[in-house]
Amino acid sequence: MILIDKVVLITGGKRIGASVAAAVAAKGADVALTYHRSMVEAEATAGGVRALGRRALTCRADLSRPSDCEAAVRTVVEGLGRLDVLVHMASVYTATPWADLTPDHLQRSFDVEVKSALACVLAAVPHMRAAGGGRIVTVSDWLAVSERPRYKGFLPYYVAKKAVAGLTEALALELAEDQILVNAVAPGPILPPPDLEAEESQAVEKATPLGRWGGGEEIAKVVLALIDSDFITGETIRVDGGRHIR
Repeated sequence: MILIDKVVLITGGKRIGASVAAAVAAKGADVALTYHRSMVEAEATAGGVRALGRRALTCRADLSRPSDCEAAVRTVVEGLGRLDVLVHMASVYTATPWADLTPDHLQRSFDVEVKSALACVLAAVPHMRAAGGGRIVTVSDWLAVSERPRYKGFLPYYVAKKAVAGLTEALALELAEDQILVNAVAPGPILPPPDLEAEESQAVEKATPLGRWGGGEEIAKVVLALIDSDFITGETIRVDGGRHIR
């Protein structure tokens, strides 16, 4: 898919989402961004898109609510005229110690990671069909794809991200006849959390065969490749600096 004058919806407008927004805008796309609490970051990302000469739109949404997913897609189409690409990046990455774990924690992760992805896709597909096809990119995790629940305290996150990979495959099969290609990226050490101690950050670098954090641009490169391809669908691609082979 050539991105010139296409419309890309990214659910999440900060950190990695900002890198993806800049990358697709540089290729000629207009960009819509959803946010829940991070309005300032989303608006900053939108400003970067406009600086590249493309249109940008931001929309507040609680994507754990299907009605908000539907409203967000409607806002995008009304504001920018069409929808060609959905990059679903909404996520909840929160540690939950075993002693505190309840089924509600798993439900919350599934609502944000899995149910919201399906709700956004269901809302987006009619518009992609009208355009003759589209691209959907979801976000899993290198650990879930590698089937290695390495870190305790992240059970809901790990299980939900594993489900995202399964959802991606099933969507790819369902939507292939519509020329809507569905793939996922599975990030590894891309950007250190803002509160990560220097010693912990260095430990991650040491454990990564390439010896460094990747940076949001590495995810953006893969997203662009998946959008560009006309024959890759149902895949989940790890972007982890080789973490899965160590």
